[in-house]
Amino acid sequence: MTASDPEFTARQGTSSDRSELIRGLGLWSATAIVIGDTIGTGIFLVSSDMARTVGSATLVFAAWIVGGLIVLFGAFCYAELGAAFPKAGGPYVYLSRGLGPLWGFLFGWMSSFLERPVAMATLAAGFMRFVGFLFPVVAAPLFTRHVGGYEFSVTAAQPLAALVVVVVTAFNCLSVRLGGAIQVLLTSLKIATILLIVVAGVLFGKHHASAAVTVATPFGVGTIGALLTALVPAMWAYNGFNDLGDVGEEIQRPQKNIPRAIIMGLLAVCGLYLLANVIYFRILPFAALAQSQHVASDVVQMLASSSNGSSTGSAGAVLLTIAMAISALGALHVVILTGARIPYAMARDGVFFAFSKRLHPSFRTPTGALIFLATIAALLALSGTYEELYSLFVFAVWIFFALTAIALVRLRIREPEMPRPYRAWGYPWSPLIFLVAAVALTVNLWMVRPVRSTLGLLVIAGGVPFFYRWRNPRCKGRRRDSL
Repeated sequence: MTASDPEFTARQGTSSDRSELIRGLGLWSATAIVIGDTIGTGIFLVSSDMARTVGSATLVFAAWIVGGLIVLFGAFCYAELGAAFPKAGGPYVYLSRGLGPLWGFLFGWMSSFLERPVAMATLAAGFMRFVGFLFPVVAAPLFTRHVGGYEFSVTAAQPLAALVVVVVTAFNCLSVRLGGAIQVLLTSLKIATILLIVVAGVLFGKHHASAAVTVATPFGVGTIGALLTALVPAMWAYNGFNDLGDVGEEIQRPQKNIPRAIIMGLLAVCGLYLLANVIYFRILPFAALAQSQHVASDVVQMLASSSNGSSTGSAGAVLLTIAMAISALGALHVVILTGARIPYAMARDGVFFAFSKRLHPSFRTPTGALIFLATIAALLALSGTYEELYSLFVFAVWIFFALTAIALVRLRIREPEMPRPYRAWGYPWSPLIFLVAAVALTVNLWMVRPVRSTLGLLVIAGGVPFFYRWRNPRCKGRRRDSL
């Protein structure tokens, strides 16, 4: 299967030329999607994992900076491809054009059945965990069942998480303009939360000489290995910068606004992350930070208790919990918003379930794809088994990051005259560095979690027979009759 498949190319061109989606997302909405998709809960939690890994505040900052540079090079790649192909589905289109229809389909298959539903279930469950901190009754077990050697405990949080998925999906069925406005609001609250921690840390925090109490680590092979390991949680916190292209068909002036939104949004995220870590290491002693399970919460409690006592510290923890719940809700909203466009684009090209291409008659939103993702995610939320699946798609996503970098280089070589409103800065080094980093992180994840990584590959490979079945003209008539 090659990128020059005439049937597939003609079908993609026809569908994009007669798009029934509405270009209702301006520059600020697009930028809010990038920021909101990237900032989840990672920045509030992962600095302690990084500190334990490298044993030095300096190396923690090095990991954040190196990780930021890697995703910035990746952002240049996605900006070029997004501006050149402003179509629904994002990487599904890029990989289909650059590497061949099979690769684009496998990305969409992985995203539709694994990445987005599991992310939706996880974010909804994370939201309910924050709610459970405020209202402990939510986390109380309703009943427990023993199946074989496993114990399954069901709490009120599980059906409530499924309900959250349904409600947020329902909002996404409304106009894309409303979805963009909601994302601007939620992203603004996320940014305000981080900035509030930074300002409070500067004004009220007592400085701790973190660098003076860190473990002295000579630079060498061991240090490089520790730095690479610390990059994994940092890259997790940066994940999401790549999803704007999924809604490329609904962005106004996409040739200009997609590159601007991706690069501006990611630079803002990098700046916020570095500022937050400056405050973390300023307020908490290094040993306390490295052992903390909730870094941001501990920082807020330290700030509040040092100024007005423990009651204020508890109030600060409550406020931060509410802010983190909003952050999880914002990330859920944007994952649903962008994710539904992938099965929609595939169904429109005839390589997915036909109902996924259905649009709302008034709002022109892909309700079929939204319902498809919400159904899987709600079932996962009810089952409580999504956490084991989560690590599968982290590995799978980085495989497709590497493939996207290859697709960009291949398109530059094979189609040099193709219109490119934006060209990746630093080409060919920026996509090559991003490619090497993606391969390195993929190999690292395989070594750390070989069983789950192999299962992730099996999920991807499981889409191959479905691809050929959907592309078989003799099956299409039967599929339309059945759906």
